[in-house]
Amino acid sequence: MSDGIAFDADVLIYAASHDHPLGARVRELFADSAGAVVGVGSVLLLPEVLTKPMRQDPESAETDQLIRLLSRLELRPVDEDTGRVALSLAVGYGLRAADAAHLATGVVSDAKYFLTNNRKDFPKTISEIEIVYPSDLQPLDH
Repeated sequence: MSDGIAFDADVLIYAASHDHPLGARVRELFADSAGAVVGVGSVLLLPEVLTKPMRQDPESAETDQLIRLLSRLELRPVDEDTGRVALSLAVGYGLRAADAAHLATGVVSDAKYFLTNNRKDFPKTISEIEIVYPSDLQPLDH
């Protein structure tokens, strides 16, 4: 499923935590093809996922893991087209600006899936892109 995935911030934070129950499923998406791009995300993922750990300890294992995960994504800018789609999504689904920008990045990038665990703001009834939760991911057999 790694082709065409747009990532929300929460699932990356889970993946960086080795003890989060859903993190392992998300990390498995990054397991194949070392160094290859796994999906897309808004450039807003940088401040959203890195601010807190870098304030606490920029040299921490969590910060390092988040940077590694982010380096495997094609981070896209919030350009005018993405901003307009984000506005439409924010109005249509009642999303906050950052959430709308993350979702719009997936839509504008023609991603097939938007991976999030934010079930409140991203119900499966969203029609512009298929919403997938970490619990939907099938664990890989090792």
